[in-house]
Amino acid sequence: MTESFRREGEYDSAYPHPHQGAQQHASTPATPSPVDPEWPPPPAYRPLTAQGAGDGDGGGTALLTPVAAEPAPRARRQRTRGPLGLLAAVAIVAAAIGGGTAYGIQELTGKNEVVSSSTTTSVVPTAKTGSVAAIAAAVSPSVVEVQATSNSGQSTGSGVIITSGGEIVTNNHVVAGASSVKVRTSTGKTYTAQVVGTDSKKDLALIKVQGGSGLKAATLGNSAGVRVGDTVVAIGSPEGLSGTVTSGIVSALDRDVTVSTDEGQQQQQQGGGWPFEFGGRQFNGDTGSSTTTYKAIQTDASLNPGNSGGALIDAGGNIIGINSAMYSANSSSSSDAGSIGLGFAIPINTVKSDLATLRAGGADD
Repeated sequence: MTESFRREGEYDSAYPHPHQGAQQHASTPATPSPVDPEWPPPPAYRPLTAQGAGDGDGGGTALLTPVAAEPAPRARRQRTRGPLGLLAAVAIVAAAIGGGTAYGIQELTGKNEVVSSSTTTSVVPTAKTGSVAAIAAAVSPSVVEVQATSNSGQSTGSGVIITSGGEIVTNNHVVAGASSVKVRTSTGKTYTAQVVGTDSKKDLALIKVQGGSGLKAATLGNSAGVRVGDTVVAIGSPEGLSGTVTSGIVSALDRDVTVSTDEGQQQQQQGGGWPFEFGGRQFNGDTGSSTTTYKAIQTDASLNPGNSGGALIDAGGNIIGINSAMYSANSSSSSDAGSIGLGFAIPINTVKSDLATLRAGGADD
């Protein structure tokens, strides 16, 4: 007996319904059925006859409709969820990176925004946290020497780069009354700078180099997290020796330090350090009649004339203060002046809160 094999979907005209043919063939002896059945399974459609749609012999044309048509909302949701899922992923990543990658965002957007972080951020490699050498290598490119010239002469101080476009924070007493300002970076490159704004009440100033770009901005920390005993590093230009690094600890907090706001007093920095008052006593010369008082971080890291405006840095490489005053054993001459372990810095949170004022031209005296 010869068996005929039909392709899927082909049925004998004698059997309008495939199951009928299957039953008749089953009555004829045949070899065992293969693993796959000879006839395909019943279609998932129920044949319906449309009246008036015949083929000329009065018969109707079978219309196929799904027996149980299942919608596919899952597939549609997956397709529409694609862009939304991408946006959600971006939002999660943005939230995750937070302030830890502010510098990267600044560079990508090209905006000169101040780089800030909390004291938990580590600018230096985690394994080298607290290493003076690692801190110096990471932060020194962000500290500059500031030379200010006025009718009274020339003074030397320091400054901290806070944006890649060349904004630099320093002390007001470093640039007060200056007719010209020069800035020298750690690589030896010199720029002309303009004073953007000053705030004598906080002894702060903001200057900006001309034609500066791609400068390495420091990371500003959070001075609220500083504790007595924390390791600190100071970088500045004492006596014009740019890039000088010293280290020590935070020896006290919230010291009320009174400094002069008189522009004429700034030149005394060359002869024994910036004059200041503490506990009713004056140090490094007369503070004059015009003074201001602020809360300072006290450190035993060696500070000398020229460190003013420089960086006080925590163990992770974050700027936690701007060095502003020091006690000198002898103020009679710069050769006899020197640090005895009493230095003071303006907390960096004070600096950050004053930046908008400085960028707008400074506070009225």
